Amino acid sequence: MTSRLAICSRARAPRAFALLLSLCALPVLSFGVTGRVELTDSKDSAVKKRNFSGVVVWLEPSGATPVALQRGHAVMQQKNKKFIPHVLAISTGTTVDFPNLDPFFHNAFSTFEGQIFDVALYPPGSSKSVRFSRPGIVRVFCNIHPTMSAMIVVLNTPYFATTGPDGRFVIPNVAHGTYHLQVFHERATSETLEALARPVSIDTDDTQLGLIKISEIGYLPIAHKNKYGRQYSTPPDEQHAYSK
Repeated sequence: MTSRLAICSRARAPRAFALLLSLCALPVLSFGVTGRVELTDSKDSAVKKRNFSGVVVWLEPSGATPVALQRGHAVMQQKNKKFIPHVLAISTGTTVDFPNLDPFFHNAFSTFEGQIFDVALYPPGSSKSVRFSRPGIVRVFCNIHPTMSAMIVVLNTPYFATTGPDGRFVIPNVAHGTYHLQVFHERATSETLEALARPVSIDTDDTQLGLIKISEIGYLPIAHKNKYGRQYSTPPDEQHAYSK
């Protein structure tokens, strides 16, 4: 009798293991999260024309289980004396390439909160890269051209999106669960942004977050200096001093 039980147990073990493997192989349910942002009380000319682009919306998992981040490479171009895109959202651990597509030198740097970096002066047609290893808001400038600025939003989550001109956003492939909704807009105060944060439960096929209104009341432009902490000098004659 004992031997029969042992044989039956051994026979059932492979089947139980196979069942366990099949359960592990089941896909995790994921959904799209959509919404729309509207900027109010703004003095910005683009916003007055109903351009609500450049707002970052993200979901941070509430549980203790770590979430796999979408690392890799992202690109912030330097073209026509602008950083493109002006606002870039990435996951922690992502490397950002800064290709110089202008016919003169650039020097991207950041000395503000977030991650401090300085890629130094580099010529047209070349590129420099920076790996962003911790979450935070990184304000990017050029050491040669004082009008150039950009924002890199480094996040500890793969669930984020940046609004288009119509203010709409889509966060794809969000696993069902409980999250903390947060937003970032460069012309909103920290108090305004903190008031917009809230818990969100994702358990249906296409979760609608509705309209998120962000006021720019209280925003004060942040003046910046060059990477040495000094005022910018007169821009060079780039046709001679900085062209190839």
